[in-house]
Amino acid sequence: MSTPRRPRRTARLLAAFATLALVLAPAFADARPGGGISSGSRGSRSFSAPPATTTAPRQAQPMDRTLSQPSAPRPGVAGAAGPVSSGGFGRGLMGGIAGGLLGAGLFGMLSGSGFLGGLGSLAGMMGFLLQVALIGGAIFLVMRLLRRSAPRPAMAGGPSGSMPRSGMARMMEPGGGMRPAMGAGMGPSSVVEILPNDFEAFQRLLVEVNAAWSRRDAATLERIATHEMAEYFANDLRDLTARGWANQTRDVALEKGDLAEAWAEGRDEYATVAMRFSLIDVTTRIADGVVVEGDPAVRQTATELWTFVRRDGGEWRLSAIQQSS
Repeated sequence: MSTPRRPRRTARLLAAFATLALVLAPAFADARPGGGISSGSRGSRSFSAPPATTTAPRQAQPMDRTLSQPSAPRPGVAGAAGPVSSGGFGRGLMGGIAGGLLGAGLFGMLSGSGFLGGLGSLAGMMGFLLQVALIGGAIFLVMRLLRRSAPRPAMAGGPSGSMPRSGMARMMEPGGGMRPAMGAGMGPSSVVEILPNDFEAFQRLLVEVNAAWSRRDAATLERIATHEMAEYFANDLRDLTARGWANQTRDVALEKGDLAEAWAEGRDEYATVAMRFSLIDVTTRIADGVVVEGDPAVRQTATELWTFVRRDGGEWRLSAIQQSS
């Protein structure tokens, strides 16, 4: 007796949707401000990794999203690395493999064959589930390889002779100011002295950015961040809303921080600060408030490099967020 085709087709559709969920879920594994990727601009040093610090001893990840353009190479100076494209499965050979796996698997599921086709009804159901696991696992591994294989720009310069004092609180002690790390020149620039009140501003902005993000307060984000960063935040918030999700980051506490480098370019002054902070990071469904990511009772820890910029000695604004490798 033949097996009804409708349940089998329904099972294939469910398996296909499950595969898509596995593929798309990592994109929002970090829904906090910045989305767990590197975004923004650091002036002429956007394609040069900040010097390592005690808070972030590893090289920072290159920019995934930036409006900056690589500087033209100068004689005797290594050229800056090109911008890193953020783009799904479209990164060279690995992207083709990932797209092929996804396309072949989904088409096979819907047509009744897939990678493990030709099985009976019960065995076929088990085959569908196994296909979901195989395809999802393969895509996950490919995406990890894509991130790891992204070109890492050469470091602008090694740490300075006197390592910065770690801990934002200690850096803000009277007389406890810190000498910036001395990076190699990337065009006309000069070292900028960062004072205790500047570090207080950086710590305050860490809290304010997260609070504005949680409120979806576009006006405040536009005021305390550059227009570029505010646009990235707005796009990320729209993507979350389109999924029916809302992200809340609260109780942000700076655990440790130190200066990577500070420099001037014309009227603009930049400061890149490594910060390790803890927070409550929870993503919920807008419709019913059900938690889809995170735990309201468990603090999470993140280490990021935030770059701030000010013009003519004005207020500092967030210019970039980079992930620590």
